[in-house]
Amino acid sequence: MSKEPSTTKEKRKNLRKDDGSKILKVLTLYEYLIKLPEAVQDRLYSHPPTCLTVFRVLPDIAQQFTLRILFIEQPVPQSVLSSWVPANYSRELDESIEVATNLHIWKLTSVSGGLKGWILNSTFKKKLKVALMGGGRSTVPNSDMTADPKARDIDFLDSYAYERWECILHYMVGSKHEGISSDAVRVLLNAGLMVRDTDDSPVITSTGFQFLLLDMATQVWYFMLRYMETVESRGLDLAQCLTFLFQIHLGTLGWDYITDDMSENLQVFLQHLREFGLVYQRKRKAGRFYPTRLVIEMGQGNSRTSERMKNKERYIVVETNFRIYAMTDSDLKVALVALFTHMLYRFPNMSAGILTRDSVRTALRSGITAAQIVRFLTVHTHPQMQECGMPQTVIDQIYLWENERNRLTYTDGVLYSNINTPNDYETIKNYAADIGALVWCDERRRNIVVSTDGHDDVRKFWKKQPKSDPF
Repeated sequence: MSKEPSTTKEKRKNLRKDDGSKILKVLTLYEYLIKLPEAVQDRLYSHPPTCLTVFRVLPDIAQQFTLRILFIEQPVPQSVLSSWVPANYSRELDESIEVATNLHIWKLTSVSGGLKGWILNSTFKKKLKVALMGGGRSTVPNSDMTADPKARDIDFLDSYAYERWECILHYMVGSKHEGISSDAVRVLLNAGLMVRDTDDSPVITSTGFQFLLLDMATQVWYFMLRYMETVESRGLDLAQCLTFLFQIHLGTLGWDYITDDMSENLQVFLQHLREFGLVYQRKRKAGRFYPTRLVIEMGQGNSRTSERMKNKERYIVVETNFRIYAMTDSDLKVALVALFTHMLYRFPNMSAGILTRDSVRTALRSGITAAQIVRFLTVHTHPQMQECGMPQTVIDQIYLWENERNRLTYTDGVLYSNINTPNDYETIKNYAADIGALVWCDERRRNIVVSTDGHDDVRKFWKKQPKSDPF
């Protein structure tokens, strides 16, 4: 008499280990906009600065075609538009069409003869013309008619923005708690960069560690995207806030803008931006504000950051013996280096540490990746090291330490054991392999592990099969 094999759920080790840490993904402007409801997109397109900002994120082909049909009132047939691109660029054309249609900038409509053609979104078309050729009324007009008696120069604005943003980063690493607003804390919690501990105090998460290693412009962009998720719960209008943000993003560093005609909701939003360091305002009733470099270069990485701020960020020296020197007196910068380094010495304006297997693996367990460590060290390399660059031996070793942890992975599965005969074993194994459910097998002990998704199919199949006699 045959006996049906018993099943047991278990985790099997495979080729790579998944520690379950969440990789931080920073959405591009395009990826963010296509997630917005179409009604919100249409409201955004009613303002020229937003249309210009969106136009800039379009692929090159989409930009060229948008300009070519900007002054054409009737739809352009698909065949005509395709003829503007050589055949070997058809893939790029398809990608451009996908981006433009997802943003609801291009719309497909009927033309004479029953064919299909492309036409620009009428609102976007009208406002983009205004943005490209001038005209229209600005939401935040420049106050160049009346000079600010207490004007601030660019150096002051850079120092202010840097100081305000560092307050948020200090709070995340736990070095300082003063100076940060409750609005900033709320965004950090909503973004999953910090969570409430058992004693209700915020503590940093693995995603937060990854956030700390991003360049400042990317940090600001990610932070503002997560802030926008909370604006409606604050009683603010999402489309209005995005429009204002895009407008000051296109502002001029060092210019002041008046607030006389701003609505109460925009005034509240402005105060939040002030707390984050994206704008400077001497006091709320001052009647004018200055966009800082944080909002103007938001999301652009380090490529356009001023040399002054670049040199302030480039403070790390890396030696081939894995020693790291942080040429700074900032507690925050030392704390960032200590995320993946074993610190040895601390002097008034210089700290020394060493990259070790244990220190890097501790960072990896926190959710930080080897690529993020290497990028952080590369971006913040001291100006005197720029010519020689990061030692390749150090880069390779960091990746090797990461690969040590990535040799195994855990997969949920169901164990089939106590299979009586080789024929029954082969029958189950072959069927599981055919449907792609076989995870592991042991011919000597006649044990089989199938995936949890394929377990029901294998079990139903086995019940219908005639069982072999073990005797």
